[in-house]
Formats: sequence, structure tokens, C-alpha cells
Amino acid sequence: MTTVTGRPSRPTHDALGPLRDREEVARKLLAASARHSFDPDRDLDWDAPLTADGWYWPPELVSLYDTPLWRRMSREQRRELSRHEVASLCSLGIWFEIILTQLLARHIYDKPLTSHHVRYALTEIADEARHSMMFARLIGKLGTPDYPVPRRYHNLARFLKTVSTPSGTFAATLIGEEILDWMQRLTFPDERVQPLVRGVTRIHVVEEARHVRYAREELRRRMVSAPRWERGLSRISAGETAFVFSVCFISPAAYANAGLDPHEAVAQVRASGHRREVMQSGARRLTDFFDDIGLLHGPGRRLWRASGLLA
Repeated sequence: MTTVTGRPSRPTHDALGPLRDREEVARKLLAASARHSFDPDRDLDWDAPLTADGWYWPPELVSLYDTPLWRRMSREQRRELSRHEVASLCSLGIWFEIILTQLLARHIYDKPLTSHHVRYALTEIADEARHSMMFARLIGKLGTPDYPVPRRYHNLARFLKTVSTPSGTFAATLIGEEILDWMQRLTFPDERVQPLVRGVTRIHVVEEARHVRYAREELRRRMVSAPRWERGLSRISAGETAFVFSVCFISPAAYANAGLDPHEAVAQVRASGHRREVMQSGARRLTDFFDDIGLLHGPGRRLWRASGLLA
């Protein structure tokens, strides 16, 4: 099909149906941001004491749940592990969101500055800055150390964010957001969990829903319009991102600081059928979407298998 000028028109459909107009999507997301945005410093009660016996994460989502080691631990030891795992996840979230803000800034660098699409990207960057500050403040409130990712992955991300393709950028965005989002949707209504943690996860879920919509729409559009080499490279980079994300999900230092042998803990997590099911359940909506748009094809699929995220 061609336009009246004789130049090929871009496809308007993919396997999921019509591709939505970029400006219209961004306009709706800007309106939603105006209605439902938060200031964590004001909207959360940071001065309230943590409850004496509350969990910091739903026990079923703690990495060692239902392992032999878990069954030997006391309830207090399990709660303590949940505290350190939340701090590890917050640290991972900050690392990822710093990468994401740089990727978004690169994405809009050459785009029309007054467009809704650029305005929404800047809105998302502001959201991510607030989220990172919120996570850092929560780590301080928990009284734990922060848990940086291993240096080799820290440096690998420095390289990947520099050479990332547009489709690779939004694939990485979704990998970093959707699995944690699934866990947080189980956390914020759970009355066993500390009220402050529930409040943090609620804010993150509400605002990240917009980020996911923006990334999904842009990734669909790019997987239709991008050159073949970019689609192929993005399939590999998405698989590599999934692998790194799964390896860095909980820092081994969190087990040590909870009084456990980190080598034994890591081995039992890797062998845990429950943990594998949790991670694959969290990733299923994402991997189904990636499969539909052609991002799981080719050698990148082997990296997804190695990550343990692909059922």
C-alpha cells in the first residue's frame, strides 16, 4: 500500500491489532498523570513506627519460601529476611530507574520538543526520580544497607544503555517494570505487610501502569517499523536484560545480613520449584506480549530460558 506521494506507508497493525496514534496515547497518559500522581514525601507517613510483627513482603514472595532452609527458620528469621529482600528490591529498582531515565532522555533527544510524546516522557522521568527517592528513603527507614548489583552487571548496563536500540530500550523498560509490578499488586492489599511498604507499592503500581502502557505502545510500533537488524539485535538484548535482571533480583548479601549462609540460600532458591513458579507467573503477561510481537524469536529465546523467567 502506498500514499498519494508514492512513498510506502508504515503498517498500522501488528499481531495484536491496530497500532494507536503516538500523540493520542501520550495525551491520555498526560491526563492520567494529572489526575493520579503522588508526592511520596507528603503522601506517606514516614514518621509512623514500623509494626512489631508485620512482614515487609508477603512471605509467599520471599525467595526462600517453602525451601528446606525456610522450613528450618523461625518466624522472626523469616520476617528479617523479608526486610532485607525489600531493601534489595528497592536497590535494584533505583539502579534500574536511573538507567531508564537515561534511556528515555536518549529516546526523545531528536523528537519534537513540544509533542505530547516528549512531554509524557519527561513526565515519566519525573515519576522515576520520585520513585528512586522513595525507595532510598524506604531503605533508610528499614535500617538496612543498600544492595548494589554486582560490578560486572553495573558496567554491562553502562554499555547496554549507551548502545541500546529504541526497541531494546522499551523492551528493557518492560522487563524491569512488569515483574515487580505483578509482585507489588499482591503486596499493597496484603494486611500482613507493613503499612509503609504497602503505601510505597501502591504508589508505584498506580504510576507504573502508565509507564507500562507508554512502553508497550512504543515497542509495538517499533517492532513493526524498525529495520530487520534492529529487531534482531533487540531480541538478543532483551534476552540478556532478562538474564541479568533474574540474576540480580535478590542480592546474596541480603541472605548474609539476615544471618543465613548466602551460598546455601542461593542454591536453594535456584532449586526451588515455588520460586521458579513465582518468577514465571510474574513474567507471564510480559513474555506472552513479547511472543505476540515477535521479540522472543531467535537466539534471544535461549537467554530467556537461561533466566528462568520463561515458562
